[in-house]
Amino acid sequence: MLSRITQRQLEYFVASGEAGSIQGASERIHVSSPSISAAITHIESELGVQLFVRHHAQGISLTLIGREIVKEAKTILDQMTNLYTIASESLNTVRGPLRVGCMSSLAPMLTPELVFGFGRAFPGVRISQAEGDHEELLSRLRNAEVDIVLTYDLASSDDIEFHPLARLPPYVMVGEHHPLANLSAVTMNDLETHPMVLLDIPCSRDYFLSLFRQAGVTPNIVMRSSNLEVIRAMVANGVGYSIANVRPKANLSQDGKRLIRVRLAGDHQSLRLGYVTLKNVQLSRVVSTFAERCRMFVSEQYIPGMAAPSFFDPHTVRSLKGVA
Repeated sequence: MLSRITQRQLEYFVASGEAGSIQGASERIHVSSPSISAAITHIESELGVQLFVRHHAQGISLTLIGREIVKEAKTILDQMTNLYTIASESLNTVRGPLRVGCMSSLAPMLTPELVFGFGRAFPGVRISQAEGDHEELLSRLRNAEVDIVLTYDLASSDDIEFHPLARLPPYVMVGEHHPLANLSAVTMNDLETHPMVLLDIPCSRDYFLSLFRQAGVTPNIVMRSSNLEVIRAMVANGVGYSIANVRPKANLSQDGKRLIRVRLAGDHQSLRLGYVTLKNVQLSRVVSTFAERCRMFVSEQYIPGMAAPSFFDPHTVRSLKGVA
């Protein structure tokens, strides 16, 4: 069974065809070149055809079948625009309250575009938002205090349903003067002797520590915080490294110091970003429409407020003792 081709991926493909290069498309639509390349590779894999001829240092050109598919892709994108136009003419059909729960570490990045953008698109919707850790938000969902929760697949339960949207692999976060800052990748063994700053919130804490257990490594935890921005500030100020999954677009702590992301080599479990609803509960039109927005706006090529995730080949392992 084929997996879906998203609207975003089609947009990246069309932009590349029109620009004649991935770099040109990147500059035109303000999306990173690796994200555009990944989208094109995904579409080629799904359709089983080659869309572009790659010319070394001279951009790309559409194949014969690529030219036909780019025409169809433009038609599909135009039709999707028409769908939004029709929906905008019937805004009064999507009205009422929407109570969204979001993990505190995700909220500053996800909610401006995903949640409040929904409110701008549907002015008849009354939005309220709650932040907290995974356990707090699931408790609020069960108590009917929120309708839907944006979170990770940190814990399963018979009464909730998790809808995955994108994988977020772990990476190492260091300050710009840290000994690991100039490496392209590190292993868990490389981290063992370095001081660590741990994001200490329920479920997330267990996930981070499980990465060390699986590698047979004991982390040297020197500081903890339940606030991601405090973690980033401590890392930027040289207290230690940390491991994270979210990738804020800004590589600065709130006090203006630079942060470096280093790939974590090896085969590590990614966190899956998604939304949670209660099982066997009929979703209101407002909630189901918001859930559809989440599915359309979030993918592994594009996550609102974040840099796109980077997936590491587990067979390419570099250590502190090896080549940077």
